[in-house]
Amino acid sequence: MSKLSPADLDRYIFSRTGAASDDLLVGPGYGEDAAAVAVDEGTMVVSTDPISLAAERIGTLGVAIASNDVAACGGVPEWLVSTILLPEPDVESLDEITRQLDAEAERLGITIVGGHTETVAGLARPLLSLTCMGPADRYVPTSGAEPGDAVLLTEGAGIEGTAVLATDFRADLEASGVDADTVDRAAGFFDDISVLPESVVLAPVATAMHDPTEGGVLNGLVELACASGVRISLAADDVPVRSETRTLCDAMGVDPMRILGSGALLATVPADAAAEAVSALDAEGIEATVVATVEESAADGASEGCVVYDGQQYTGGVRDDMYDLWE
Repeated sequence: MSKLSPADLDRYIFSRTGAASDDLLVGPGYGEDAAAVAVDEGTMVVSTDPISLAAERIGTLGVAIASNDVAACGGVPEWLVSTILLPEPDVESLDEITRQLDAEAERLGITIVGGHTETVAGLARPLLSLTCMGPADRYVPTSGAEPGDAVLLTEGAGIEGTAVLATDFRADLEASGVDADTVDRAAGFFDDISVLPESVVLAPVATAMHDPTEGGVLNGLVELACASGVRISLAADDVPVRSETRTLCDAMGVDPMRILGSGALLATVPADAAAEAVSALDAEGIEATVVATVEESAADGASEGCVVYDGQQYTGGVRDDMYDLWE
């Protein structure tokens, strides 16, 4: 599994959007995970996301990931539409998935307003597709980063991926020598997937925000840089990584920067607002680190937007290291 290239998205997706609407404020675009639609009360943010690989906590992750996309645009997630596709009639699986959906939605204050459930021949595992909606006082795009802005990362790289490794691959981890206590702590990272609290703090000041998911923090940075037409340079040592994440990634041979990244929020803020933003997050118990400074795109015009990470330049989607573990 991998994401389509920006060129393919432009050709086959972003250019084919049906009837034009004056109410559409922000539509499909590379790196933009949610749309903005004008409504009588202001702005409605809408996002949809599928999930299929994290078998143990698919319902919990589905709600968190869908709502994160709305929150990362400055919205307040309020409503959720849930589509559940099962490989075969399986009441036990359906019971577990809907219990997870219900519990996580209630925890985050989100109402499940509808959806669709059916069995589909040919599926290897359950597939969820969740659409989340909510109002925004100030829509914050992925594409708003400006040269000179500080790049903030909350919490750390690979939080979602660590939790999935701890549950879907526990036997492999323990066989490789990772102790059970470390795996248990890592599985607890499922409680850290939502970025609603930091989004509330950063939305009033951020020029851009983005929720890194597939491809991890590295891919999230690439999407933000390319959407904004800027350059972001950083090294691995600049990015916070929890000790449990490091241990599990080393055992499974994956890079914390390139695994499922929900649980972290990327944001750019004006340089003179960075210290205050970090302090405000700290006051809410949220760790945040300035990992880079936004730069002008390449002077030679070779790239409208890119990330230079440990000396290597990235201008397109980064494949998630975890995909190979399920193949």
